[in-house]
Amino acid sequence: MNQNIEQFTMVPGRHAIIIRWLLLLVMIFFVIGLITPMMTMTKFYFIGNSFSVISGIQELYLNGQYPLLIIISAFSIVLPLLKIYVLFRLVGKHASEPKTLQRYMHLMHEYGRWAMLDVMVVAVLIVTVKLGAVASIEVHYGLYVFGAAVLLLMLITKWVVQLTSVKT
Repeated sequence: MNQNIEQFTMVPGRHAIIIRWLLLLVMIFFVIGLITPMMTMTKFYFIGNSFSVISGIQELYLNGQYPLLIIISAFSIVLPLLKIYVLFRLVGKHASEPKTLQRYMHLMHEYGRWAMLDVMVVAVLIVTVKLGAVASIEVHYGLYVFGAAVLLLMLITKWVVQLTSVKT
């Protein structure tokens, strides 16, 4: 990212307050989306398993699938939490220094795009299972809450970038 320090400005106070409340809402949605069932997979019409992100990660651990556990945990939990944290820092009162703003914006651009990559994984999983003749999937509200957290976080990120970027 080849941007000068002067290209960023602090988020105006009234916008910062709104954004902080929205980030709190995202955090609530995110936690609910992680722990509530996202889907129930039914095989042969009578064997069903319900999964949440957390229970899926637990299953990976119990089955010794450590590389996949690390990847899913990083993209589903760690990176989204870091993105929310960086956004909180960007709209905080301490983010008034241009160097601080540049550092946080750099983090947003470099690492933020990888957060919540698991939405694509869930979509691929649903399509794959729906194509199978032996299994079906029933989607639960956890997926919708998690999806709402993803979309809201994307909108907040776009808003923060617009508010902090100075048009030259």
